[in-house]
Amino acid sequence: MTEKLTKITLPQLKLGMYVVSIVNPKKNINIKSEGYISSQTTIEKLKKSGIKHLTIDASKTKKESTSIIVDPPKEKPNKTELPQQQKVSFSAEMNNAKVLYNDAKVLQKKLLHDISKDKQLDMETIHNTTNAIVDSVFKNEDALACLSRLRVKDEYLIEHSLNVAILMSIFAKHLKVEKVIIEQLALGAFLHDIGKIKVPDTILHKPGKFTDDEYEQMKKHVEYGVEIISQETHISAISHSVVKLHHERVDGNGYPSKVPGEELDSYARMIAIVDSYDAMTADRVYKKGMAPIKAFKILRSEDNTGYDKELVEQFIQCLGIYPVGTLVKLASGKLGLISALNNSKPLNPFVKVFYNARLNQAIPIKEIDLSLGKHHDQIESCIRPEDFSLNLLGFFKMAFIDQ
Repeated sequence: MTEKLTKITLPQLKLGMYVVSIVNPKKNINIKSEGYISSQTTIEKLKKSGIKHLTIDASKTKKESTSIIVDPPKEKPNKTELPQQQKVSFSAEMNNAKVLYNDAKVLQKKLLHDISKDKQLDMETIHNTTNAIVDSVFKNEDALACLSRLRVKDEYLIEHSLNVAILMSIFAKHLKVEKVIIEQLALGAFLHDIGKIKVPDTILHKPGKFTDDEYEQMKKHVEYGVEIISQETHISAISHSVVKLHHERVDGNGYPSKVPGEELDSYARMIAIVDSYDAMTADRVYKKGMAPIKAFKILRSEDNTGYDKELVEQFIQCLGIYPVGTLVKLASGKLGLISALNNSKPLNPFVKVFYNARLNQAIPIKEIDLSLGKHHDQIESCIRPEDFSLNLLGFFKMAFIDQ
């Protein structure tokens, strides 16, 4: 796409425009400050800074309703203020979610292949897929949440982007974000790491610490991703910002632009949390993923100033201390998968037990509510399938899908 650089005055600046540079009124010089104008807040900040003129690339202006490009609500509205999509049972949605999850993985593989061959992305299919993810989350979020916990070590890049799209949708729904915006957040999350396909495999799959030079090359995946999606005309400013800002941090020490925290909207802060959480809990060829509760502790650590603390707490409330799909060992020796949260008693969720570690044998699958005193049981620890030589996928299929 050919650039169409145009100098405009600040009053001419509209949502969806792509700014190439701004003019510092004190020194009368252009300052590199590229990016889409995705919120009215940004325009107001420019006014307060005394900015008079900007240079935009008119060829990249988004042709969309400005009602879609808004900041998230400052306060969480009451539950009655948002229309609720008809929920379905966990088992009913699981069958649909399983097909959707597998199809989305196939799509991820295709789009990475298309990018490597410099082919145009099939944006219609990508939009349809991410919108279907959001629909599934609104019907029963536990189904896709459960599937996102099943990892394949050598498919990290594919599953990570899909899982981040799922978790971002669940998180945004928890925060009462409008569905039309959640769809844009899910699209951006689904595409957030596509630039990694242009990073050399020797670096991308290196089983150890990066050298300084390798780390710099890895960080370029954000710029590559922004370059790829900037060539597409059907990606909103919100989706674009998710790709561009997912490694920026509220302490200003993120990359690639070290954007100051006060300039990061809630969407940028949300994707930083979701992306980091999924990366920490994912199994890789060269490392085991950590338990969700450990990842939560890292995100909320006082030594870690890169994440919005209030949103971290909301994220933990959203997923639960023991997220759906987590494999746990109970004090009784039974093993099971978290099947549903218990919002009033987060330490006592619903668990589908299927194995007795003391007897080393499978037991009839049964869902128990740990909040009921009659069970006299509690979670002892999060565990890994290999700790007990378990075919987790097989048990998962029996417990949640073949019903």
